[in-house]
Amino acid sequence: MDISLPLDKMTNLDKIAVMEKIWDDLCRNPEAISSPEWHRKILQAREQDIKKGTAEFTDFDCARERIRNKTK
Repeated sequence: MDISLPLDKMTNLDKIAVMEKIWDDLCRNPEAISSPEWHRKILQAREQDIKKGTAEFTDFDCARERIRNKTK
């Protein structure tokens, strides 16, 4: 299926609204969406770090600020 949207004519708010509609639709059947293998591996590694006591956690606000600074 080829879907085209007038992205160059849409505002950022319009684009976010479209993404939210798509996300809401995908959430109706979450079991139909499988996680990729790399995701499982990362989660397992993080779980092992927690069990070993070597996991490091970051406050959400600090993490958000760090991500914002990296994307500037």
